[in-house]
Amino acid sequence: MHQAAHYEDRLVTPSYCFILAANFLLYFGFWLLIPVLPFYLSEVFSAGNSTIGIILSCYTVAALCIRPFSGYFLDSFARKPLYLMAYFIFMTMFAGYIIAGSLTLFIMFRIIQGVSFGMVTVGGNTVVIDIMPSSRRGEGLGYYGLSNNIAMAVGPMSGLFLHDAGVDYTTIFCCSLGSCIAGFVCASLVKTPYKPPVRREPISLDRFILLKGIPAGISLLLLSIPYGMTTNYVAMYAKQIGINATTGFFFTFMAIGMAISRIFSGKIVDRGKITQVISAGLYLVVFSFFLLSACVYLINWNNMLCTVVFFAVALLLGVGFGIMFPAYNTLFVNLAPNSQRGTATSTYLTSWDVGIGIGMLTGGYIAEVSTFDKAYLFGACLTIVSMLYFNGKVAPHYHKNKLR
Repeated sequence: MHQAAHYEDRLVTPSYCFILAANFLLYFGFWLLIPVLPFYLSEVFSAGNSTIGIILSCYTVAALCIRPFSGYFLDSFARKPLYLMAYFIFMTMFAGYIIAGSLTLFIMFRIIQGVSFGMVTVGGNTVVIDIMPSSRRGEGLGYYGLSNNIAMAVGPMSGLFLHDAGVDYTTIFCCSLGSCIAGFVCASLVKTPYKPPVRREPISLDRFILLKGIPAGISLLLLSIPYGMTTNYVAMYAKQIGINATTGFFFTFMAIGMAISRIFSGKIVDRGKITQVISAGLYLVVFSFFLLSACVYLINWNNMLCTVVFFAVALLLGVGFGIMFPAYNTLFVNLAPNSQRGTATSTYLTSWDVGIGIGMLTGGYIAEVSTFDKAYLFGACLTIVSMLYFNGKVAPHYHKNKLR
């Protein structure tokens, strides 16, 4: 009997390992292309920066449109088949990119992939919660999130490495496709417990948006605009100002920063110092974005120093955002009753994604009419607004309204 009880609390089961692998391979295929796509669109379809911004952001917009409903579908129907279906569509779109001869077709595949991404990420998150013991949920979700982080560390670096080595785009798309095929195999090997279908109450707005979380959502949105600019355009920015280092390492340093800060920030958050942690992260991020936009002047003065600063910024951004992610997530959850936990998480993810979409659009647009360093300067100003708004409005509002 004791043996059985011990077994039930096991976190590392074959299914858990398979879903970690499936999640890693999905994100690896996704991140591999992120920094390469702007180059692909400008070289193959000779698209301008603002067009690139529009094309890249349709993906996020599509993922956003499905996100609120995907939670609803996953709660109402069998989860694993839905997760596998979304994964399969996501995977086949990489094959679509290979055969897309026109920009219109490429955009269409990108939108379909965005919708499936919105579905598969929520699906994976829900399935992983289903298959692990509730007593170890925090820990289990932590490792699950870490598999995204590792993919973000090695994906963009691998993509840029292949691109810099002169590998053609078809081969790079095939790498993403191969990664997702392997991931799909892992996903189909996951065994999920049977869940009887549930009757849902009628849909209302508060099922999708946590109204009390809106102020926090605004401050998060302002932060994610420059973040979206960075993940999508930092390689083009480095090329524009003449940094000769392997820009793929920017993402590696960022991921290292995130991993380091994830280790200790969760513990501080659990002690209830949520707003203090976010404030500290905000100061770091403001400083980092101003440094990033200053690289354009630094390089004329000292190339070596500029390269060091460029990678130091990546590390600092990783630490800053890594501190803030878990804290913001907890802040949203603490504002919501238990029955609205899904809504709180969805509001947190949505405000983040909306900002990333805006960041891709504005980044591309500002770079078109001016230069990338001006785009980052604009982003840095937004982080200051976010910081002032957080300290002035969000923190007091949170302390007044928090439920735990």
